[in-house]
Amino acid sequence: MQEQLKKYAVVSAAASLFGVLAGAGLLFLVMVYYQPWFFNLEPSLPVQPAVNEKEIEKSPEPVYEFEEDRVVSAVEKVQPAVVSIMVTKDLPKYERYYQLDPFFEDFFSDPFFQGLVPGGRRSNEPIEMENRHIGGGSGFFVTEDGLIVTNKHVVLDEEAEYTVVTYAGDKYQARVLVRDPIFDLAYLKVEGQGFSYLEFADSDQIKLGQTVLAVGNALDEFRNTVTMGIVSGLNRRLTAGSSNGSAEVIESAIQTDAAINPGNSGGPLVDLNGRVIGVNTAVSLQGQLIGFALPSNLVKRGVEQVRDNGKIVRPYLGVRYQLVTKDMIQKNNLKVDYGALILRGLDINELAVMPGSPADKAGLRENDIILEINGRKIDEEHSLAGLIAGFVPGDEVELKIYRAGEELSVKAVLEELK
Repeated sequence: MQEQLKKYAVVSAAASLFGVLAGAGLLFLVMVYYQPWFFNLEPSLPVQPAVNEKEIEKSPEPVYEFEEDRVVSAVEKVQPAVVSIMVTKDLPKYERYYQLDPFFEDFFSDPFFQGLVPGGRRSNEPIEMENRHIGGGSGFFVTEDGLIVTNKHVVLDEEAEYTVVTYAGDKYQARVLVRDPIFDLAYLKVEGQGFSYLEFADSDQIKLGQTVLAVGNALDEFRNTVTMGIVSGLNRRLTAGSSNGSAEVIESAIQTDAAINPGNSGGPLVDLNGRVIGVNTAVSLQGQLIGFALPSNLVKRGVEQVRDNGKIVRPYLGVRYQLVTKDMIQKNNLKVDYGALILRGLDINELAVMPGSPADKAGLRENDIILEINGRKIDEEHSLAGLIAGFVPGDEVELKIYRAGEELSVKAVLEELK
């Protein structure tokens, strides 16, 4: 009996001890879980690893602006300076009348079913003239006193009249100050002060893929139309043809996929800061969204000359040429892979070297390849015409040429293109 009581006492003590320990453990867990209630402490947060402040300064989080906001801001800045150019001309007045189409006369005898087609004849002498709208284009102010840049082909007709229509709808008679003798550029002037005008960006700093906007009088109907795209090519060389059958070689052009339509000619191509990077000039009819603009640095030099001298002074060398291509190298087994090959034009009268020109005086010949001008290579990115445009009449340049398997050096004095 006593031993049973001892066993019972031991078991009870063990159970009591276990209960105490279990209770203490439970109390500890509760205190840990609810420590803010027990100790009046703030809840603990996960500990973050230490950050080096210098490292933060070196790698700041990029700050992005909404491109849409930049586009809207650029458009608001550019629009007041862009103009539409209306081309009108006095032409003989025609009297309109209708005549019976012979087809209907032969096959339909019913007098109530006759085919009338429009015809025209000049009014009785003396011939009356009427002022007609014959075309249009775009342009933009580059000074606050009314100097405007456009394309030469927009204002090519010396007998036509040119009216400038501003963004606000105001109309001004414009006179053509200068038509560039080489590039497809012209400069107009309207009377007035305080015009909004655009500034030029450095076209040498343009990057492929950057966003651009084209603004102009699309289709000679939709004034101040805005299209957006990117710079899709640089330093393009192309031959642009016009509706009158003339053709012109365009050097160092900027290619863009911003939609450029008839009527956009002469309008600005701008960056998202609203600065001009080019003048919209041509579009490919074979492809889609392939347009070209003359670079702003070329245009800016013209503006400065017109403003300071009242004319454009361009130097010239006096050769016709074709850039050396891979096909040319392979087919002719050339030993050089760059340069400008001097060659005659398609017409028998288009000589390779113009008689009496600086090139003629320097002894250049047909089939010579001009490799360098003052140490600068001539290639797809640096055309001969583009490099020559960087000089002024009277400058002496050193030409490195390739002739009959040998490299030669000759000097030429550039002259003013008349």
